[in-house]
Amino acid sequence: MRRPRKRGRIVAALVASVVVLGLFGWGALQLFHVFNGDDGDTKANAAPQSRPCTLTATPTPALKPMALPQPAGVTMNVYNATVRGGLAKSTADELARRGFKVKTFGNAPAPYDKKVTQSALIVAGPAAEAAAREAGTQVAGSTVKIDTTRKDKTVDLMIGTAFSSLASPADAAKARIVAANPPPAKPACTPTPAAPSRH
Repeated sequence: MRRPRKRGRIVAALVASVVVLGLFGWGALQLFHVFNGDDGDTKANAAPQSRPCTLTATPTPALKPMALPQPAGVTMNVYNATVRGGLAKSTADELARRGFKVKTFGNAPAPYDKKVTQSALIVAGPAAEAAAREAGTQVAGSTVKIDTTRKDKTVDLMIGTAFSSLASPADAAKARIVAANPPPAKPACTPTPAAPSRH
């Protein structure tokens, strides 16, 4: 009758030993994470952390308000910088109907041929900046490039690969207001470097 009692004591001792070993192993694992700078949550460590940013001035100067000429006061050249045929002539004809003076049209010069990815690139010298802005109102998504080496007052409209059609007269009128009174440049946000961690 005493053998079952002895066997029960052995089982209880084994269970207690397993529990003690388990607690010892868990504690050792926690100490390992602490000394290695790991909080045990790998997903939290892998997630990107938002950092405050410092506002810095943009490197490009803001455009100044400028009175734009009427279409009759803009002399332009229309060039096709895409692989699609006929764009220069059809666009030049439409611009002429809108009152612009089209001097010539044809394929884009080598520096721009098949290299204009936006809808259009407007190129002009400093003396024709206002005229370039006016020309840019006719193509949504176009950009203006001022070539400081140019002295003439003509404007080159380079038709790019994203071009689909000229802006509607109503949209061009809205774009003209923005082109004449460009919004101030927004400051850039540079992330603040994180403080070095100490182990």
